[in-house]
Amino acid sequence: MKKIAERYPLPIVLAAVLALGIFLSQPGRIHATSQDAQVIEITAKKYEYSASPVHVKVGTKVQLKITAIDHDHGFKIGSVPDSASSGDKPGLVFTSEQECWQLKKGETAMIEFVAQTPGTYSFKCCHTCGLGHKSMKGQIVVEP
Repeated sequence: MKKIAERYPLPIVLAAVLALGIFLSQPGRIHATSQDAQVIEITAKKYEYSASPVHVKVGTKVQLKITAIDHDHGFKIGSVPDSASSGDKPGLVFTSEQECWQLKKGETAMIEFVAQTPGTYSFKCCHTCGLGHKSMKGQIVVEP
């Protein structure tokens, strides 16, 4: 083996470097923990959301998985904290901005955002669901 290494040192070194390069370039091998989303599961049912208030830290990527369990509902949340004006810089940056996410019975809606500004963000049902519709509310609290 020593004679082979003495005879062919450059090809062996090149092969090792190439193998290392291929190994390191494989997708999914190295993960940055800051890119992982905090998954929060919420259910929507007659006049209430479970898991409210929801607490997250500033800088967190959040994935809400909301399931309507009794009939259709909706989900509406502002991008600025409750105490801010609507013209302020967004504190929640959504991957897909919508006025009202529709929550179909038995289906799970995925809503993703990055929490950038501390504060309380109130959400509510935006699909009329019965007599107690106006009381169907919740909060996301972004903490420093």
